[in-house]
Amino acid sequence: MTLNASHPLMDGRTADSALITAYRGGKPERRPVWFMRQAGRSLPEYREVRRGIGMLDSCLKPELAAEITLQPVRRHDVDAGIFFSDIVIPLKLAGVDVDIVPGVGPVLGAPVRTAADVAKLPVLDDAALEPIRDAVRLTVAELGSKPLIGFAGAPFTLAAYMVEGKPSRDHLGPRTMMHAEPETWRALTDWAADASGKFLRAQLEAGASAGQLFDSWAGSLGLADYRRHVAPASARALDHVRDLGAPLVHFGTGTSELLVAMRDVGVDVIGVDYRLPLDEANRRLGGTTPLQGNIDPALLAAPWEVLEAHVREVIAAGAAAPGHVLNLGHGVPPETDPEVLTRVVELIHRMEL
Repeated sequence: MTLNASHPLMDGRTADSALITAYRGGKPERRPVWFMRQAGRSLPEYREVRRGIGMLDSCLKPELAAEITLQPVRRHDVDAGIFFSDIVIPLKLAGVDVDIVPGVGPVLGAPVRTAADVAKLPVLDDAALEPIRDAVRLTVAELGSKPLIGFAGAPFTLAAYMVEGKPSRDHLGPRTMMHAEPETWRALTDWAADASGKFLRAQLEAGASAGQLFDSWAGSLGLADYRRHVAPASARALDHVRDLGAPLVHFGTGTSELLVAMRDVGVDVIGVDYRLPLDEANRRLGGTTPLQGNIDPALLAAPWEVLEAHVREVIAAGAAAPGHVLNLGHGVPPETDPEVLTRVVELIHRMEL
């Protein structure tokens, strides 16, 4: 199956955009940039429209999710929107008791720690994803020739939240389970892979022009554990969308030693966090994989001359890769001055390719 003829990738709106061209290893007309967690966080207009509305409720109101997605595109002139949602939305839509607790993060009503717990997990019904499709359609209609990036949480990160029941610093629970109860672990990550895969597919079919799999917590793993206990589930999640032909990106934090294994689950682009220079990432990946990243978010609060020099270093380091999309090496800190982000975009766009 492929995307329908009216999809932005198929009807001429986004196929030749700077972002998609770079993702596919081509030379775009301008250097593309977007920011992870750009939808909100640092924007006063985001805080205004979210006032009194919980995070998950915000994600499931199509008009609101579309507006929040569009706000940073309007303000910063970035080269793509990243769909405003949360990685636990597939759990919520499936009927899992989960909420985002301010100052804490995702919290489950009951952790998932036994084979019986996994067996009781509800299946995500396709019809439950309609609010996601509606929000994507509304967003894409406003973006025009700028692509929307769909996203989903990678199975390890979802499973880590589910086992711990809340955010964790070291993820001992899931790391223990994958060795002590490998069959239970495989069943849990298969469930998470299918939920994330369906979530991402809904976005792509409704109009997103690329998809990104976020593995926020994969950096807690060694390479052997990643290859054996995590990579198969990430590949399974992506299996839900490979037939659509949209570029696929994989990003994790603290994953410098995992980049090749993350690429090998079957993606087109690797996101690199701020810890590893892009020229070294390119070397490790054999010079064949487009890269995304990796401005250090900490430098957004530094004096402009320091930040500008850093951005220029990142561009120079990424020059040898087959394609390079500028981004942060993690998310936008909430206290970031939005004017700094706009100025970074202007700098990137005026630099010659």
